[in-house]
Amino acid sequence: MKPLTAAKKLGIHLPATPQEFQDTALTHDAFVELQNNPPEWLQKLRREGPHPRPEVARKLGITISALKKHDMDKALTTAEIKELLENQPAWLSTSRRQHAEERERQLKTKDNGESAS
Repeated sequence: MKPLTAAKKLGIHLPATPQEFQDTALTHDAFVELQNNPPEWLQKLRREGPHPRPEVARKLGITISALKKHDMDKALTTAEIKELLENQPAWLSTSRRQHAEERERQLKTKDNGESAS
């Protein structure tokens, strides 16, 4: 498995990983071992970041497109995400509300579709 693929599957930002990880393809067994017994660098990266775009969006409760729209399309640390959540700019509050409303609509649509079957 290519390092970029492994990083995506692990939910980590590839440039923040050790150089050895970036330069070395992983076998399936090695990948499973990383998932089951993450080394300290992986635990710290997951805990503190920097986090990749999908993880930043998830932690902020918004979409990746909202990040891009507001020029926040970059890796952020856990501390930076926490700061944004504590002192939400207007765009973030709006994006969070819109994302929550969209998720609620999708759930209602899914529930209505399943009950009609």
